[in-house]
Amino acid sequence: MKVLVTGTAGFIGSTLAHRLIDRGDQVVGIDNVNDYYDPSLKLARLDRLLEKDSFIEERISIEDKDAMEKVFKTHRPDRIVHLAAQAGVRYSLENPYAYIDANIYGFLNILENCRHVGIEHLVYASTSSVYGSHTNMPFSIHDHVDHPVSLYAATKKSNELMAHTYSHLFQIPVTGLRFFTVYGPWGRPDMALFLFTRKILAGEPIDVFNHGNHKRDFTYVDDIVEGVIRTLDNVATANPMWDASNPDSATSASPYRVYNIGNSQPVNLMHYIEVLESCLGKTTERNLLPLQPGDVPDTYADVTDLTRDVGYKPDTSVEDGVARFVEWYRDYYQV
Repeated sequence: MKVLVTGTAGFIGSTLAHRLIDRGDQVVGIDNVNDYYDPSLKLARLDRLLEKDSFIEERISIEDKDAMEKVFKTHRPDRIVHLAAQAGVRYSLENPYAYIDANIYGFLNILENCRHVGIEHLVYASTSSVYGSHTNMPFSIHDHVDHPVSLYAATKKSNELMAHTYSHLFQIPVTGLRFFTVYGPWGRPDMALFLFTRKILAGEPIDVFNHGNHKRDFTYVDDIVEGVIRTLDNVATANPMWDASNPDSATSASPYRVYNIGNSQPVNLMHYIEVLESCLGKTTERNLLPLQPGDVPDTYADVTDLTRDVGYKPDTSVEDGVARFVEWYRDYYQV
């Protein structure tokens, strides 16, 4: 297939693009290589992709309406995985307009082009952050998510609503995936594992929020990518049992689906840090700080539906995943 992947200079997007190419697909990659974090890391990810004959780069912003229309008309992809977004819960308190531009207007450009070009299947990234102030564990896709606690989460919930509208009006098959704390080699420098590793190796103390009482459904990137590909291959369909008098928020009478994609095994943040320290062979001082605005204390994915529908089964332990990250980090930064 010809697959359009947005965010191919990003962590998950670049890993996904490699896997798609390796199995024989052609990938058209969109990314604007912005400076939200170190662009040199993004360019390094892209350089590895540009070595592949089946990769075509389009360096544009998804917010650029005319450029997006040109890419769709030129390449006419069969399917799309939309991962490009303004990420980060805490940054959404500092620069809210970036989230509206990329996550709302940018996603509208994706949907409009799917409508006019004709796409077999659109898979897009949502987030576990949409669960907001929920305390029922594990988080279920059949629960309503109407109480986000960050603008980032609100924009992603908006994406799910927008996707359903276009699926209903134009019969576009769409699937949203709520990602749960992805980590691994080539990861994002603004995320905990990267920050902790840099500081521990430098002999600096690390900031541990919520006094270390977080639990996170840490999910290794290869497990995530396997789930994304399986979802891409399983084109969304309408739920023939959908009942308008008792609506299920994860399905629809239109070709629309939403799934959780996580490890489904929450890990205490303190244990995560201990595993990292063991892999690095160094311990560190911990600054125990309060819960940050926009953060949620715990995340835990119920992946029953994704397992049933596409055979998703993550199998990478935190111990193995963190070790692989540390090996990559030492090699990439020569430390």
